[in-house]
Amino acid sequence: MATIDKLKFVAATKPINQPPIVQRRNKLSNKLWEQIELAKCQLNGTQLEIKKEKTVKAADGTAKRVQINKRIKPWWFQNSDGKLCVSIRYGAKVLELKRGMPSIQVADLDGLLEGLAIIKAEVEKGSFDEEIELASGALKANFKTK
Repeated sequence: MATIDKLKFVAATKPINQPPIVQRRNKLSNKLWEQIELAKCQLNGTQLEIKKEKTVKAADGTAKRVQINKRIKPWWFQNSDGKLCVSIRYGAKVLELKRGMPSIQVADLDGLLEGLAIIKAEVEKGSFDEEIELASGALKANFKTK
């Protein structure tokens, strides 16, 4: 029989807003999840179907929401030696997870899945917060008013 004495009560409250770095971590983590799913689909020979909603105007002028497939570009490529490499992106910026080395070389799609999963786990831990902050600042600089 469970008693209330086994519970640990604390004076914690749920925060109203997440800190900006947590929001950026979640954004990158979601994009990494999409890349992992895209790699899985390519490995299995299937089509990736992630839906997004879009507003379109009908001929009579009314607007309605429709679901369309989200277009996801792969972050991996073959380098000049024919090796499979992947660059981690935050928006349009490539993150340098190690100084001077913006890409990760993998053996095949299985290695790609493993590498992306490792990077995703590290992003969620907060290991790359400094790199995310630099990329975010560079993206913000593009939107400054002149």
